[in-house]
Amino acid sequence: MEQREKIIEAVLQQFLKHGIKQMTVQKIVESMGLSTKTVYKYFEDKKDLLKHCLLKHYSEMAKGVVDWEKEFSNPVSGLYKVWNEAIRLDFGVNHLFYQDLNYYYPELQDAILKKVFRKMPSLVEASMKKGIEEGYFRDDIDLVLSMEVMELLYTSITRTGKFKNNHVSTEVIMQNTLYTYLRGLCTEKGLKELNRNIRSEKIIS
Repeated sequence: MEQREKIIEAVLQQFLKHGIKQMTVQKIVESMGLSTKTVYKYFEDKKDLLKHCLLKHYSEMAKGVVDWEKEFSNPVSGLYKVWNEAIRLDFGVNHLFYQDLNYYYPELQDAILKKVFRKMPSLVEASMKKGIEEGYFRDDIDLVLSMEVMELLYTSITRTGKFKNNHVSTEVIMQNTLYTYLRGLCTEKGLKELNRNIRSEKIIS
């Protein structure tokens, strides 16, 4: 592995562990036993370094969503599990990393996500269309608008800081936002599948 790649890997782990805000270039080089000159040889500044760390991080995550249909048993399970995993990342073990990313670098995050997950919107739309055809989702919903609403709900949870200091569990937040909206899209058949996923999640956790 080249030194540039070693730096990206090591710094990504530092960001994930300590968050982004408090990790200055000086702290980064000290933890790695390098000089600032070495880091600036490959990267313009901290933001440029973060950009390459995000490319690596999200590219590795994207490998798990290569084949939507093989990954999930049905469209309802697909949407539920994708949102669930996203929320786990934002509020989970590495919450400082995602909290800093959402608050201080939202434009950079969006640019990287758009590049790495460029196929995701079409996968979600295709899955929802299949869900309508198979009777999981109502046939009177507007697919594009529904996708936009889910994205807005998600960003309102992760980027506004509204729930940052609120002593409400992630599960309760999700039940009253994204999951409630998802229920509204479902038919009776879809609701049964959604509830099955929720019960299964509680049993596992």
